[in-house]
Amino acid sequence: MSSVLVADNATKRYGEVLGLNGFSANLAPGITALIGPNGAGKSTLFRLVIGQLKLDSGSLSVLDRPVDADSAMYREIGYCPENPSVYGWMTPFEFVSYLLRIDGFPRSEAHARATRSLHQVGLTSVSHRPLRGFSKGMRQRVKVAQAMSHDPRMLLLDEPLNGLDPVGRVEMMDLFRQLAAEGRHLLVSSHVLYEVERLTEQVVIIANGRAVAEGAIHQLREAIDAHPHSVFLRTPEPRRLATLLARWDHVTALEFPEPDAVVARTRAPEEFYRSIPELVVNERVPVLEMHSPDDNLEAVFRFLAE
Repeated sequence: MSSVLVADNATKRYGEVLGLNGFSANLAPGITALIGPNGAGKSTLFRLVIGQLKLDSGSLSVLDRPVDADSAMYREIGYCPENPSVYGWMTPFEFVSYLLRIDGFPRSEAHARATRSLHQVGLTSVSHRPLRGFSKGMRQRVKVAQAMSHDPRMLLLDEPLNGLDPVGRVEMMDLFRQLAAEGRHLLVSSHVLYEVERLTEQVVIIANGRAVAEGAIHQLREAIDAHPHSVFLRTPEPRRLATLLARWDHVTALEFPEPDAVVARTRAPEEFYRSIPELVVNERVPVLEMHSPDDNLEAVFRFLAE
């Protein structure tokens, strides 16, 4: 399977408001992060995939089938919504097994599956406590457990890391990577960009109901390298280094954010990185540290969304 989700000009309207506005994307197998601000259309896309909403125009297919082809395909999709609400009078075990029973599983199998999925998210010891006393992070774990309890081929996880403590976030990301290694496909929405970078390099950036970019993070970075690119250099001689860099035609600006540092803005990052070692050696100007604050998902997202 070359693609697990294909959208072609998918459009969904809420009256005069566009939830999706000609959204087109092609998601590869494995883990893909869906990145966008509130109201960008992430949850609308998820609800279209699981059949809660219907397209107004365009097409959307998942696992090689149109989303409205037949109801049986929904057995192959697990959904963890962003809304933290659960039935407070139930226990995690009751909640997960109840939803499995609604989905048609026999009681004994529903109980076995609930036990297994709750163990996977680290809730075995509290699986028979009422949910009303759970923290937001613990409820997130319960929702992930129910999403994966029927062994779906694809998981839609809408802000699944919200409310989790730092250790819990690491544990959940490890679980997501494990599920992908087992052959499942995950579409994870998140606004915590540095965590997304740790989870996957494959991203779709969505804004105003449109996919404004998709692909590997570094490919997206390369795609906008024609625009000014920042390079941070730490040196005991920032003024002298800046004078030397100012001679390069592709350097458009120089700043001094710290007493021992200079930030250069360049239109040609490849040429900059290729030339800087020669400058350091020939001019004998020490550079103790060099990195690009633009070469990360947050910078790519900020540029493309704006």
